[in-house]
Amino acid sequence: MGRVYLVGAGPGDPKLITVRGLELIRKADSIIYDYLANTSLLGYARKDAELVYVGKQASRHALSQDKINTLLVQKAHEREVVVRLKGGDPFIFGRGGEEAAFLVENGIDFEIIPGITSAIAVPAYAGIPLTHRGYASSAAFITGHEDEGKANSAIKWHELANGVDTLVFLMGIKNLEEIKTRLIKEGRDPQTHACVIQWGTLSRQKVVTGSLQEIDFLAQQAGIEPPGIILVGDVVALREKLRWFEKRPLFGKKVAVTRAPHQSMKLGELLSEKGADVIYIQTIEVTTIEPNKKLSEAIERIKEYYCIIFTSVNGVSVFFDSLFENGKDTRALGGAKVLPIGTATAALLKSRGIVPDFMPEYFTSEGIIGVLEKMEIKGRKFLLPRAEDARDVIVKYIKEQGGQCDVIPVYRTTLPENPVSLIEKPDIITFTSSSTVTNFITLYGKDVLENACIASIGPITSETLEQYQIKADIEASQYDIDGLVDAIVRYTNKN
Repeated sequence: MGRVYLVGAGPGDPKLITVRGLELIRKADSIIYDYLANTSLLGYARKDAELVYVGKQASRHALSQDKINTLLVQKAHEREVVVRLKGGDPFIFGRGGEEAAFLVENGIDFEIIPGITSAIAVPAYAGIPLTHRGYASSAAFITGHEDEGKANSAIKWHELANGVDTLVFLMGIKNLEEIKTRLIKEGRDPQTHACVIQWGTLSRQKVVTGSLQEIDFLAQQAGIEPPGIILVGDVVALREKLRWFEKRPLFGKKVAVTRAPHQSMKLGELLSEKGADVIYIQTIEVTTIEPNKKLSEAIERIKEYYCIIFTSVNGVSVFFDSLFENGKDTRALGGAKVLPIGTATAALLKSRGIVPDFMPEYFTSEGIIGVLEKMEIKGRKFLLPRAEDARDVIVKYIKEQGGQCDVIPVYRTTLPENPVSLIEKPDIITFTSSSTVTNFITLYGKDVLENACIASIGPITSETLEQYQIKADIEASQYDIDGLVDAIVRYTNKN
């Protein structure tokens, strides 16, 4: 018998997941997730984890609550670690109490992992504190959508209208006019500050403020739809002074990341920190070449090599995995020099216990040649573990200088088996290698790129774009992920 973990996924921003919640996502055998749980959190799940969507939107239910309850029990009988991933906090209008009670009735062990509720996080991201010494000493959370089966409302409207400083209504966008009317009828000043926030904590966040009397009209004019929350109280006035989230340089921009999944997280996180709404579009599947007799043989005679050149983080990962599998560790490299292509590759080498001996000025194959030009090449052996299909400029240079370069393909890049559908049109599409360009066009065609803003990690990638008659609008001057993000920010600020 397994255990069910009712995990609060937080209000939307995936970085607001708790440490315990993330730990369980990584361990889960099965994850049953909601509409409001950010799906990027599923990227932390094990590759073999079962993912089940049971999302409920207004008037559209993937599964009824009764069926979700039954599913939790079923999965607990089949799996050891079952995560029920719920938007916000499981026990604040999340029906977590109902699910927990059903698990008890069926003899299933469970654990509750609280989440950051949208009731406090969304106002904070809009620059609105729920309490403030000069404005509000009390706050209340109210459902904006009661059970339709109730004969009468359980909400104490008179007490709320007259006895609580800050009111936070969850799931009430469709009932905004009725909420406004009831509050005013029960005595709330029609000129009280009010606010509606859609998609709070995400870069698509939209905020509308005004008086309670007109907030429903203003929200309708702005096209506000669920999911969203409603705030009523004098603290809303503090937004003009305390708003911070929308000031991020890429706020509101949809930026596509086209890297392999295991490499896309860092770029996605850096873009998110700048305020971007990141869209992950996998264009590459990285597969280790196994078995790899040539690599094993090279590792056995590793002391023969004067220098090992790493042109990607993938090459580093596969090489050191093979090194350890062959019963060796970093001591086996002995006096071999180590030359990475850029900062990301160097960082991964350092994490494996190797401090690079050199660092190219430009993070390209030509940059590596710039380092080699300062070496004595003749009569020396070099090892180059790399992708199966890669440029041969480094190999050619070493041979021309009288050296020997053993090129060993250690991984190959292929098209993903299940590419995503391009439902959302990105404002900016990033490319971090020539293969991401070629694969993207193979999967989605060239037309998608013609009206989009294209961001390239460097000149080699830009040249590949030009082969398809596509010009990069943005090109990083530092050819790594940090440089690409900086270039996007500079371009956005200018335009």
